[in-house]
Amino acid sequence: MQELNIDALARFIRAHVADFTGELQVSRFNGGQSNPTFGVQAGGARYVLRRKPPGQLLSSAHAVDREYRVMQALAGTAVPVPRVHALCEDDAVLGSSFYLMEWVEGRVFGDQTLPGIAPVERACMYTELNRVIAALHAVDWRDIGLEGFGKPDNYLERQIARWSRQYRATETRRIEAMDQLIDWLPSHIPPQDAATSIVHGDFRLDNVLFHPSEPRIVAVLDWELSTLGDPLVDFAYHCMTWRLALGTHRTLAGIDPASLGIPTEEAHVRAYCDRTGRDTIAHWNFYLAFNMFRMAAIQQGVQKRALDGNAAHTKALQAGQRVQATAELARELMHAVSAVA
Repeated sequence: MQELNIDALARFIRAHVADFTGELQVSRFNGGQSNPTFGVQAGGARYVLRRKPPGQLLSSAHAVDREYRVMQALAGTAVPVPRVHALCEDDAVLGSSFYLMEWVEGRVFGDQTLPGIAPVERACMYTELNRVIAALHAVDWRDIGLEGFGKPDNYLERQIARWSRQYRATETRRIEAMDQLIDWLPSHIPPQDAATSIVHGDFRLDNVLFHPSEPRIVAVLDWELSTLGDPLVDFAYHCMTWRLALGTHRTLAGIDPASLGIPTEEAHVRAYCDRTGRDTIAHWNFYLAFNMFRMAAIQQGVQKRALDGNAAHTKALQAGQRVQATAELARELMHAVSAVA
């Protein structure tokens, strides 16, 4: 466990959070491969602390300040988020930036097949996922004060350039599929068909909290990759679970989801289109190929941090070893796009 300075943390909370009393207790969550996350408890009150990991980091990575800002802005919208209490950007307190948010009671599911859940409830939970991501994409980012949270134009161009740089900065061996994708993606970017919206960047089943007994999302978590961008690209990331086997996460790849009460990819896409007032999503395979490329770049970063001893998850090295498989699936989609071009 990466130790926290409990005394320094207690002084910070006492200065920034109302009604803080009692002795501070801190426990580490074994989840979140990017930003270490802790449970914090004192005097009957419970909080969650998210911090940047220690060590040398890429300049644009682990943006806990962005997480704090977007959740603060989304409070009161149709998107359920935890209440945030305080942001600390003074590294002298804990050694890296961090923020505190409320503890929300709920259920987290790491297996996309939802074992132990009745088929009717599974269907409701996937309907709820669809509803919440559509609600996020419908929020007017100007109305909630997120001007400057991201650039409203050329989202894919900037994302491809960013993740190509991130991948090269953490590259540990040559992967031919990644080299090909880095060359191919910039020259095949389709026009953006949807209005710019807030994008979560990592919207998936295990990044939401469901109500303890109802198929209702009570909090969307892990906003580190959020920005302004193309909502259809964000939705395609969410839909990778039907295509991509992640190794450390049980996905819907290779199973018959309808037999479990879970919608097919086609049905999930159709429901999103109905909610957002569109007939279809053009360039679907390109959006999936880009997202798999981005996932491979993220996995590469996880592996590099694991090799450097800075990873936040005990299975980080294993997750990082998925880079080649993810890149090869993205390359298959690249060929599919080229075949119909």
